[in-house]
Amino acid sequence: MKCIYCGYEDSKVLDSRPAEDNQAIRRRRECLQCSRRFTTYERVENVPLIVVKKDGTRDIFDRNKLLTGLLKACEKREISLDTLENTVIEIEREFMNDSEREISSIKVGEKVMEKLQKIDPVAYVRFASVYREFKDVETFMKELENLIKARNKEE
Repeated sequence: MKCIYCGYEDSKVLDSRPAEDNQAIRRRRECLQCSRRFTTYERVENVPLIVVKKDGTRDIFDRNKLLTGLLKACEKREISLDTLENTVIEIEREFMNDSEREISSIKVGEKVMEKLQKIDPVAYVRFASVYREFKDVETFMKELENLIKARNKEE
């Protein structure tokens, strides 16, 4: 590590400890030439997920937007905030584990519906009705029938 005082390119680590809720490592260093001390931080480089919307625009993945959508779908249902937060974490982790850094909003919506179907069928239908933009009762009924068929297969 290059010394911030004299520019010498070697230093020794005197102390290392976790920092920023274990998201970084704080290192206290000493320059081997001028003997001055300085602190460095080591962090994992996070490449953000980019969501490509239907109209082609791109936004950074926002877990708060996702949580807000889940909260609306689960309104007045007996689903804990912890369950919803864990669902958001699972979804984000699954996308981060993929090699792609750009994901379509369609994939995000499908993943949310997959998770909601397991959590609560009413919340699933609420989310699906907005996400799939049901235009009429027949489309809505088809989705309900598919949900019932899927449940019967599980049993």
